[in-house]
Amino acid sequence: MGKVTENENKSLAGEGVVFNIQSYSIHDGPGIRTVVFFKGCPLKCAWCSNPESQSKTPELGLLKKRCRQCRKCVEVCPEGAIAITEDGTIITDRVKCIICGTCENVCPYRARQIYGRQISKEELVDEIGKDMPFYIRSGGGVTFSGGEPTVQYRTLLAVLKECKGKYIHTAIETCGYVTDRKKLDDLLEYLDLVLYDIKCIDDEMHKKFTGASNRIILENARYIASTGKEMIIRVPLIPGFNDKEDEIRKIGEFVLSLVSVKEIDLLPYHELGKSKYGMLDKEYGLGEDAELSEEKVAQLKTLIESCGLVCKID
Repeated sequence: MGKVTENENKSLAGEGVVFNIQSYSIHDGPGIRTVVFFKGCPLKCAWCSNPESQSKTPELGLLKKRCRQCRKCVEVCPEGAIAITEDGTIITDRVKCIICGTCENVCPYRARQIYGRQISKEELVDEIGKDMPFYIRSGGGVTFSGGEPTVQYRTLLAVLKECKGKYIHTAIETCGYVTDRKKLDDLLEYLDLVLYDIKCIDDEMHKKFTGASNRIILENARYIASTGKEMIIRVPLIPGFNDKEDEIRKIGEFVLSLVSVKEIDLLPYHELGKSKYGMLDKEYGLGEDAELSEEKVAQLKTLIESCGLVCKID
């Protein structure tokens, strides 16, 4: 057996890595909700609005426009990962960087940001429980998102059990790429609602734009629907990928085959997370000219409704 890393030990102990916990959300399930964003995702969607969610481990983001070359980060880095060039530019060696956060803490211009932090099951449950009065009044609860929350199965399951023990409504936002059926069953036992992403039906197109086949995603959608678990299908509308009527019609027909599912929510494309790619030294995969008009979104909504499904724009 190979050596167990520190992060793996923490995972076994019920610790997870989150990059955000958002309170007072009204777009991720019924009522007022707390949304927990776990790091890690098996897909690499070209349009991903949270590129900091893709890796399972914490990452350093660099907002270079804010940097004033004050050199404080250079002086405090314990690994010598930050240096200054002859022309005064601050450079960071990501290989040497251990994500200790020292540079983030010392930067007066907030030009350096760590995405992701370790959190214990107990801390997370306590954080979720802070808004219990709002859940009770509004019929809300907690939604686990990401990234892909099922990537951190042990932590997610442990927290779900605690939440259900406190009678908190639980939901998950998932891409559906779960290869272990037992793990899926374990999670479903403690979930009240599944918000399930279906991006397209064409497998080759799915591979091209997300880096993975959608076979297991569609299989899991059928399986979850067969259990009778409340499920809403979510479709991110992406220009040049799935914004054509033919593709949306295929999605509608597939959802109609899931007898217990009656609703599709459309999530129109936006560029709110585009700047994060530069901060992480990653390339945005969709191009510069992608856009989606409100008129086009309305047309696709009407098309889904013509299939006999409820359709909302989120």
